[in-house]
Amino acid sequence: MDNKIGKNILRTGTTILGITCKDGIIMAGDRQVTGGGSIVMQKNFQKVNKINDYLVVSWTGGVADALMLTKLINAELRLKELKSKRRPSIKEAANLVAMITFKNIRQPSVIPSIVGTLIAGFNEDKSFELYSIEPAGGVYKVEDYDASFGSGMPYVLGLLERSYKKDIKVKEGIKLAIEALKSSTQRDVGSGYGIDVFQITKEGIKQVIKQKILPEYKDNF
Repeated sequence: MDNKIGKNILRTGTTILGITCKDGIIMAGDRQVTGGGSIVMQKNFQKVNKINDYLVVSWTGGVADALMLTKLINAELRLKELKSKRRPSIKEAANLVAMITFKNIRQPSVIPSIVGTLIAGFNEDKSFELYSIEPAGGVYKVEDYDASFGSGMPYVLGLLERSYKKDIKVKEGIKLAIEALKSSTQRDVGSGYGIDVFQITKEGIKQVIKQKILPEYKDNF
């Protein structure tokens, strides 16, 4: 299983990241969709998405699998809310994603579902949390930062390892996320064409960066 996940990193063609700050959470991702590891299929596909009033999800892996997983999360959380008459916590949402991921990857299939997920949001008491769900279904609370299993992960983690500081503020976290994405899109062939950054604080969820990366051609004489 570890060998399969390791090989999948080379095929995911994605950079996503989450940063835990003193006053909130930062979620960010690029926009490139890669097919077969060698061709750009889409240049403007948002991989970080607000799925309800309190939750943001980003993913790496197969597009169809990730989109279906997002729909399932939204529906299951709404159903859980109606049944229990209370809003699920971020931890409950993360464990739901982990359970679905664990089940999907172990079902006999010609094309296995392999998706890595970052999930963040704020609870009813206004506390905020970030969780990472690995492609095998393991779920971990992130105390500092994570980049899941995207192809841009090595570049992102290398920069964050040197630049992240405990108790970083959201404003600083946004700048750090942008720099991490720039580092990845400059070196990882599976990432690029745009940057999306969300902040999750006690005030709510807000997309603070929405940029395209456009090629520029300059004469060299």
